[in-house]
Amino acid sequence: MAAPFLLRVLGVLIGCLTALLGLVYFLVAGAALGAFLLSPSTRGRAHALLASGARRLTGLERRRRSVFFHDTFPEHHASDQQILRYLAARTYSGLLCGVVVGLVDFGAVLAGIFAVSLATHSSMTWVDVVSQVVLGGTLLFLAVQGLRALTDQDARLARECFGPSERELMQRRIDELATSRAAVVRAVDDERRRVERDLHDGVQQRLVALAMLLGRARRGRTPERADALLEQAHKEAREVLTELREVAWRIYPSALDHLGLREALGGVSERCALPVRMEYDVPDPLPSTVETAAYFVVSEAVTNAAKHSSAEEVSVRVTASGARLTVLVRDSGTGGADPAGSGLTGLRSRVAALDGTLHVDSPLGGPTTITAELPCA
Repeated sequence: MAAPFLLRVLGVLIGCLTALLGLVYFLVAGAALGAFLLSPSTRGRAHALLASGARRLTGLERRRRSVFFHDTFPEHHASDQQILRYLAARTYSGLLCGVVVGLVDFGAVLAGIFAVSLATHSSMTWVDVVSQVVLGGTLLFLAVQGLRALTDQDARLARECFGPSERELMQRRIDELATSRAAVVRAVDDERRRVERDLHDGVQQRLVALAMLLGRARRGRTPERADALLEQAHKEAREVLTELREVAWRIYPSALDHLGLREALGGVSERCALPVRMEYDVPDPLPSTVETAAYFVVSEAVTNAAKHSSAEEVSVRVTASGARLTVLVRDSGTGGADPAGSGLTGLRSRVAALDGTLHVDSPLGGPTTITAELPCA
């Protein structure tokens, strides 16, 4: 929530006074420690003393930003160099702001004198009045713009030293959530289209072929011909069931609910046409959302390796460290995977929805390494 206007004005005025304190500090500390700062043997200690006092004044500036501008900064330990740089820049901008405020006050006094003289003396022509008003308005506009620029610079200096405020962090978080939500919706739509294609181009065509075989078997003129057609129909039915099972596993593997992530990943290894070397080191149970995301990362990466990479083998490593799950999939293929492809983009969106990260390293010539890091807390 932004601070009221009058409170911010008071914060700017107090900032002019704290800038004067900074100037006095640099003059006094510079005179006292100048000789020690020039000597290599005492420079480190003198610099630490100078930064220690500057850190106290910087804490005062931080409280001023919190009280008058409602900027609540997270805990952040700035270095001595950052503290001194911030205080020097803040002192300069604050004193310059004080000069501008003084000019505005002086202009207000002149405007009052002009108004009184205009009311008590009628010798001024309208040309004089208009010229004075235009000149005063122009100077006032420039002064206000200067004050605005200086207050913006004050906020930027605070962000650079103390880090972004909690309000800015919250806005960033809102933007990230809105982006990830839109990406998840797109990924779900893409997945639905892919399932529809699999059902239409694969399962549906096989069911049509199965129906035709059964129809021909019913019309068979000889038992031998009918038996041959029924055998073909039985084979086609088994293949349809296999393909339906594959489509169902791509939508959501039921083994995750009944057997857990380790067994579900074992199913990926069994169905892959390439040898898959699996390492699983996760001692504690995982949240279901994390298990689902990890499963789809491995499944998509292994499927892509089998279809496009010309790899001879794939290695999968799933490890947990603290409250973070790391999934690494590496194949021995030719590389060149496009991180912006629809499959990897969908995975990145799925992982980002859990505040995780997905990295793709696939130089030409290989190998391709996909690493996902998922928070478990």
